[in-house]
Amino acid sequence: METPAAIHDAPGRARRVIRLEIEQLERLHERIGAAFSHAVEMLHACLAARHKLVVCGVGKSGNIGRKLAATLNSTGATAVCLDAGDALHGDLGVIDPGDLGIVLSHSGETRELLDILPHLKRLGLPLIAITGDTGSTLARHAECVLDVHVTQEACPLNLAPTASTTTMLVLCDALAMVLLEARGFRQEDFASLHPGGSLGRALLTRVADVMRSGPQLALIPPASSVQDALQAMTRARSGAAVVVSPEGTLAGVFTHGDFVRAYQKDHDIATRPVSDFMTARPITIEAGKLAAEVLTTLQNNRVDDIVVVDEAGRPVGLVDTQDLTRLRLV
Repeated sequence: METPAAIHDAPGRARRVIRLEIEQLERLHERIGAAFSHAVEMLHACLAARHKLVVCGVGKSGNIGRKLAATLNSTGATAVCLDAGDALHGDLGVIDPGDLGIVLSHSGETRELLDILPHLKRLGLPLIAITGDTGSTLARHAECVLDVHVTQEACPLNLAPTASTTTMLVLCDALAMVLLEARGFRQEDFASLHPGGSLGRALLTRVADVMRSGPQLALIPPASSVQDALQAMTRARSGAAVVVSPEGTLAGVFTHGDFVRAYQKDHDIATRPVSDFMTARPITIEAGKLAAEVLTTLQNNRVDDIVVVDEAGRPVGLVDTQDLTRLRLV
């Protein structure tokens, strides 16, 4: 059996799809303006008044609407999905005075949505329309219209919703994220809504909860020898020793990696002061910070250990990447 040409050139055809979708996203990027600001203002005002967002769509747009509602809820913006088919059979009761509607339809002429539009307006629900046709029936009945028009689908037949659904999805993500910033939503707020899994643990756990301290923390003065530092690290079962000045401030950190690099150049370093080989001004983090920030700091600086300090900058602990793995934070 002859292999179809599409399989022979699968990578090239995949790149074509991706390129077409990127081009449509760039068109969306250029269209973002006053209407988007108006939409964010409407969303913010609704939530500030302690009302909810009602999201409605059909088909592929409905799938994106459910994703939008999930993203909004996960970032503290109360949202519900209204099924267009069930709306006329009692589900309109989910709408309360003061709520705001977000209706998604690429054509803006989807029959199920048009059937419920009069009832949404009768209930006084202000609408944000996310549509590819700004002259559609849906757009004409909305207080704010966000344009997700595409000139071409990524489908080779220009039929299957591809670039249009991607564009709608990205716009919805942009709405949710700008709204998040406008509401001052913080990591701590996110943590309270995501208590399960490694993400929840990382966001709810403080650095002080995971750091090594007491007998597990190797503290040495700058005059200590390399041998003294290694013995302190062995006692603490740690891969690093924190070097502390006589005043109690952080002078540096000496890691097992520092020892290996120095030993390769000079085997006679055991009696030399650790200050000759330590890393001065090491990466630090405050004990009160979220453990999630440790993850980011370790990754951004490509280090395995980070010194924990108090508000005065005095070393009080150490976090090793192995600690995060043990506590299932990574």
